[in-house]
Amino acid sequence: MNRNQINGTVKNTAGRVQELFGKVTGNAPQQAAGLARQAAGRMQKACGDVKEALKNSRHS
Repeated sequence: MNRNQINGTVKNTAGRVQELFGKVTGNAPQQAAGLARQAAGRMQKACGDVKEALKNSRHS
């Protein structure tokens, strides 16, 4: 597991919490920001997944 995978997962989780907080409080901008943070986290994790796959394929 690399840094991008870890940070991406953390961002995605934080985005979920932020989105839920926005839903509970009725704060649409907070909810939208949470969704955006989730998307950024998923993208960062995907980059980390690709990087890890390339690293593993070179060692095979």
